[in-house]
Amino acid sequence: MTPAAAAPQAFTRAVAGLRAATPRDEILLEEIAAPQRLAPFGFALSATVLRDGDEVASGRLILLHDPDGHEAWRGDLRLVTLITAELESDMAGDPLLPAVAWTWLTDGLEQHGAAYVAIGGTITQTASTRFGELAGPAPTADLEIRASWTPTSTDLGAHLQGWCTMLASTAGLPPPGVTSLNDRQRASTP
Repeated sequence: MTPAAAAPQAFTRAVAGLRAATPRDEILLEEIAAPQRLAPFGFALSATVLRDGDEVASGRLILLHDPDGHEAWRGDLRLVTLITAELESDMAGDPLLPAVAWTWLTDGLEQHGAAYVAIGGTITQTASTRFGELAGPAPTADLEIRASWTPTSTDLGAHLQGWCTMLASTAGLPPPGVTSLNDRQRASTP
């Protein structure tokens, strides 16, 4: 990436918007190195989602900027994400899960007023069972969301908030201010 002093104003405004947004307490954000070869300018965040102190989902949000624009992006900024989360094993084979997971992204962005174009992605469900020398824990199931979209402005705070809303949904967190029944039961148990 080119040094920050040479970064275009559109890119620096976009990065400032990502840095200024504050996620809910269960989502921990950290700046990480951005990929070097995807665009002339890049910025990346890593997220860890905690529920009851346990990591239940993680993700990366990468901002790419090409001052010359990119035909496939339909703009000069692009947001790219990868999110992974553990699933309950009975959900791994649910044929509706990919469509529901996709709405977590689009609904999250729309809920926060994050306007975009050229959105696309894939949702992958996997189930793993260990055998032989690797035998051990019970079967596991995972969900992976890969997506990218082009924001229509350089104010990316709303995009980060929408992305965090998707992370929370993927991790099974209740909406802010709502206590799940499991949390209430734990609180009332002596």
